[in-house]
Amino acid sequence: MGVIVGTAGHIDHGKSSLMLALTGRDPDRLKEEKKRGITIELGYVFMETPDGGSVSFIDVPGHEKFIRTMVAGVSTVDCFLLVVSADEGVMPQTREHLDILGLLKVDRGIVALSKCDLVDPDLQELAEDEIRETLRETPARDAPVVRVSAVTGQGLELLREEVFRMVRAVRARSSEGRFRLPVDRVFSLKGFGTVLCGTG
Repeated sequence: MGVIVGTAGHIDHGKSSLMLALTGRDPDRLKEEKKRGITIELGYVFMETPDGGSVSFIDVPGHEKFIRTMVAGVSTVDCFLLVVSADEGVMPQTREHLDILGLLKVDRGIVALSKCDLVDPDLQELAEDEIRETLRETPARDAPVVRVSAVTGQGLELLREEVFRMVRAVRARSSEGRFRLPVDRVFSLKGFGTVLCGTG
């Protein structure tokens, strides 16, 4: 099944680190991203499913200055993986990214409460309560919240299971009719080849 999951969340909440821990592939490929420790361009990784298929992830920047890149990344996703750090909780770009997903009608998703190795269970509980309150008035109000750590591996297997459960519920897109893609940009990616981005 060709399901695409887009990440979302505030800068430095661990989206890229979680992608690396979850898939074994680093979505940050630019030297500047490595040097600055932030995502600047969209990252593309995938994870094999138990039935032999794969789930594709688009990792987006969390910095407010790169919001246009974030929008380009999530404009064609089927569902989302919202990452909120347990030590900071819901932040401005958390809310902004949720608003964008709502406008794009990306209603199905999972929340990863990241960096759980940095705080005690009581603070994790407070952060999870804040997340549920933030989601309460959105179509994603019933999204599961999984406590994880990319450092210790806590919750990663449960998160994988939730991702597989989510993508199985996604209805396949129709392949009928002629394909049309207004192209926004074209670039090459090592291991993938030529990538065209646009609105299908």
